[in-house]
Amino acid sequence: MPELPEVEVLVRHLGPLLVNKMVRGVQIHRAKITRPTTARRMREKLVGTKFKSITRRAKYLLFKMKPPGRALAFMMIGHLGMTGRMYVQPAKQELPKHVATVLEIGRNNFVFEDTRYFGRLSLDDKRLSTLGPEPLEDKFNCQALRQALRRSSQPIKVKLLDQSVVAGIGNIYASESLFSAGISPCKAANRLINRQCQALAVAIRETLTEAIECGSTVPLDFAGTNRRDRLFYYGRASDAPDYYEERLKVYDRKGEPCLKCTTSICRIVQAGRATYFCPRCQRG
Repeated sequence: MPELPEVEVLVRHLGPLLVNKMVRGVQIHRAKITRPTTARRMREKLVGTKFKSITRRAKYLLFKMKPPGRALAFMMIGHLGMTGRMYVQPAKQELPKHVATVLEIGRNNFVFEDTRYFGRLSLDDKRLSTLGPEPLEDKFNCQALRQALRRSSQPIKVKLLDQSVVAGIGNIYASESLFSAGISPCKAANRLINRQCQALAVAIRETLTEAIECGSTVPLDFAGTNRRDRLFYYGRASDAPDYYEERLKVYDRKGEPCLKCTTSICRIVQAGRATYFCPRCQRG
């Protein structure tokens, strides 16, 4: 599932293509994608509006839509789910097989394609109220992290996937951040001492920031017209250019040598998700 860096890179990609463009028509090919907003409501609200801005909250894309006249702007909320892709393509181009929603913007279409249809593009913003702090904002620090963890005996890796603790972190970047901080993924969240919380908060921020910077420099094809169309996951898109350095330190590296101590990377399953770590660098 795309995580915070992938969504941030997509937001930066879509902004110049959509801002100030008017929605002239709405096609709903999969009604499930707009729930709980109905297809009829989507058409009524969106036709005639303009994209005013595109931002991100956790793994959600926030499209600020401005109706004509003095009507107040409102938010359209997007989530890629597991397999979703959002991109702009010429209106004359054939739509993909798994198209879910199309917003007609003149000579182009804004397409939401989703193979498994777990994503969302709706006017419902209720889930945003349950999210924790943004890890790249000042509100997220050692104190905030320790406060969020103090009552949980869950393994820290599992707890980091709780979006009410910190927003936007998923399986890949949780493993990467814990490795950078030198913390075992099995350690109980409420057993982390202040020094470890400080190291983890810094590691999360640095890991996500670097991933965004890396993704912003990779020539990705969001429209999927060639094989290099996947979101990058810290530079691991297949067919990545030769000059692009592999940056994942532990994730999906089972049996390979640790980049710090050469000990073999281990893989375990926690809460149904794969966790990768170095048993020597992340003791305890």
